[in-house]
Amino acid sequence: MKDQCIKVAVVGNPNCGKTTLFNALTGSNLKVANWPGVTVEKIEGFVSYDEFSINLIDTPGIYSLASYTIEEKVTRNCIMDQEIDVILNVVDASSLERNLYLTMQLLELKKPMVIALNMMDIVKERGWEIDLHRLPEMLGNIPIVPVSAAKKKGINILLHAIVHHYEEGPISEVFHYSEEIEDKIEKLEVMMGARYPKHEFKRWHAVKLLEGDESVLKDHPIEVETIANKSHEKQIIQEKYHYIESIIDEVLFYKDKKAHVTEKIDQYLTHPVLGLFFFFMIMMVVFFFTFTIGDFLKGLLEDILITVSGMSVQFLQALHVADWLQSMLIDGALAGVGGILTFIPNIAILFLALALLEDSGYMSRVAYVMDGVMGKVGLSGKAFLPMILGFGCTVPAIMATRALESEEDRKRTMIITPFMSCSARLPIYVLFSGMFFEKNAYLVSFSLYLLGLLIAIFTASILSKLKKESKKEVLLIELPEYKRPNLRTIRIYVTTKLKDYLTRAGTVIFIASLIIWLLLNFGPSGMTADPSNSFGAILGKLLVPVTRPAGLDSWQFVVALISGISAKEVVVSSLNVLFSSTAANGNQSLLTGIRLVSPTFSALNAYAFMTFCLLYTPCAATIATIKKESNSWKFTIKVILFQLWVAWLVSTVIYQIGSIMIAL
Repeated sequence: MKDQCIKVAVVGNPNCGKTTLFNALTGSNLKVANWPGVTVEKIEGFVSYDEFSINLIDTPGIYSLASYTIEEKVTRNCIMDQEIDVILNVVDASSLERNLYLTMQLLELKKPMVIALNMMDIVKERGWEIDLHRLPEMLGNIPIVPVSAAKKKGINILLHAIVHHYEEGPISEVFHYSEEIEDKIEKLEVMMGARYPKHEFKRWHAVKLLEGDESVLKDHPIEVETIANKSHEKQIIQEKYHYIESIIDEVLFYKDKKAHVTEKIDQYLTHPVLGLFFFFMIMMVVFFFTFTIGDFLKGLLEDILITVSGMSVQFLQALHVADWLQSMLIDGALAGVGGILTFIPNIAILFLALALLEDSGYMSRVAYVMDGVMGKVGLSGKAFLPMILGFGCTVPAIMATRALESEEDRKRTMIITPFMSCSARLPIYVLFSGMFFEKNAYLVSFSLYLLGLLIAIFTASILSKLKKESKKEVLLIELPEYKRPNLRTIRIYVTTKLKDYLTRAGTVIFIASLIIWLLLNFGPSGMTADPSNSFGAILGKLLVPVTRPAGLDSWQFVVALISGISAKEVVVSSLNVLFSSTAANGNQSLLTGIRLVSPTFSALNAYAFMTFCLLYTPCAATIATIKKESNSWKFTIKVILFQLWVAWLVSTVIYQIGSIMIAL
């Protein structure tokens, strides 16, 4: 660390390249936490320049400094923190007019600020040109540094500008409103100075008071009505945009007005019918590669695991370790955790595909296309964004529901989002579709993802009809430019997700595997060599009459489902522990163990089991997140029971109808 530390808030619109620039500046030197009092992720990074250590804080993407959403509140609180020395405003050069509105608001804070003018390569591709001499002049001569976050161009110049502007201190005013507004601002500033003499942002607060910002008035009560008896928000916004238009007229030159690549591609990908077709085709391709390449690498890891297991047995026997301890370590810990580790290739390919689709700008198009479908079930395409996140992990997907303005819509989205198949369920699909469907494994897994989506939409439709009033939110979403995915951003995303996966394997899954082993090896009479006399068997057999209509007539599957509430990957590790104890040889395949326990277990049973795993009670982390976001245990318990009922109903229908068709 250097002698001096500069604290920098990285602020910008969504999809402006802020995260890519943040990663380019900080590399892998990241610190992830939550903002105080909220569950929005807080990411900090550090970089050294000359004698300074620069602490960068990545804030949520926002369009303005209003306080309508939690992201806006978090970002506003961050940049108004007295410890923030410099604001790094990341601006998308290809959408200059939209981005400059936030810039105008930031300038009113008078804090030292540097603009990183990103995506200049897109500007050049369109045949545009930006006057980089006139633009700073019209924004108060603040430093404006053209950068390419994806190519890491302009990084050192940007760091130099941050240090230099930090040393220069606060900026001067750059924009004046009409005489009427300025007169009211001046009077409010005087009142603010008298009431709060140490307050740092008097002009900004005066503007927000004129706009009728309730949170500002609550934090700093003042008699605004003596100065303004109505809200001037509309007039202030209009005057800001009028000035922004004058900036655009002077600095932006259009050399080529032909439709660019994004517009041409969007003719197909955002089409109400073709858009859906392409979405499903893209996801099918994703699963094809997830299984073809992933299964090949998975086979190699399985061979390694068998070798490690055999060597471990020999090592423990050489040490004369007790048989029960050998069983716990090999049949419990190693079988459980090792069985999960073999799915790393499949998980990595899925995360890679999702990261590529997100970073390329495609995922926003999916929400836009789904707006029509979601509208028919009483929700907007905005509600589909958490559902898309659910393909990766349900926890951040539930957190993302806070973007919905209606509390009723938030709760409905929280109910249906867990039906989306998260990555933790993928090992279950890979295992059973590989064993029972072989060459059609990727199609079977794709059908489960599609089934989860259909069940979610159908559920939303039913809930909407039960609701007396249903007011559809208007979808306002930015469709960013298509761009070449940044390899560094992709690498960080995939490695972070895999690290989380491995962490669960080393903690939750390890502990769950040992608990399952204990349940299988201990019963009312103490330690037992016969798992059918264990506590696990007693518990499973009590519930088998309930699960039998769904094709699950063996207590081992029931125990595996119960264990999956801790984490869905645990279902696979539990099955490895459960059926390796049943098989004559611990190294025999899981399929052999299943056949010994349930000789009639077929592909239909396997599909019903995967369906149950898709739809039933979400993992403990998701349950905790639902409770935190809804602030209601009553609602959370209802969600748990509802999803358990849906899982039983759908899997039972599939198994019973399938059995009738086979019989015919």
